[in-house]
Amino acid sequence: MSWIELARNLGIAVTPPRKVCEDVLCPFHGRLSVRGKMLSGIVVSAKAKNMIIVSREFPHQVAKYQRYERSRSRVHAYLPECIEVTEGDEITIAECRPLSKTVSFVVIEGEKRIVV
Repeated sequence: MSWIELARNLGIAVTPPRKVCEDVLCPFHGRLSVRGKMLSGIVVSAKAKNMIIVSREFPHQVAKYQRYERSRSRVHAYLPECIEVTEGDEITIAECRPLSKTVSFVVIEGEKRIVV
């Protein structure tokens, strides 16, 4: 069996991780289901165990001046053992059931960011 066959099908077009884990809260190898929103952003902090902070940037309209300004938001996400992510990587997170007070997203895909 290949590493692709060992991962569960999420119903989302993402590449499953090559590493296999025994984590119950992993969407690929555990029982955690994903639903709702999918967001992408950059990892700001990966210091906590099994949790990261993702920064997203989006345009915010200022109605008075009829222009847009850049806004940022930070989202906490659960990091399964099988996905290797460091600070500065661009990742995709998906909504899941609440895992703690602030964590309601899980990392489903990560790609290394090349700094030039």
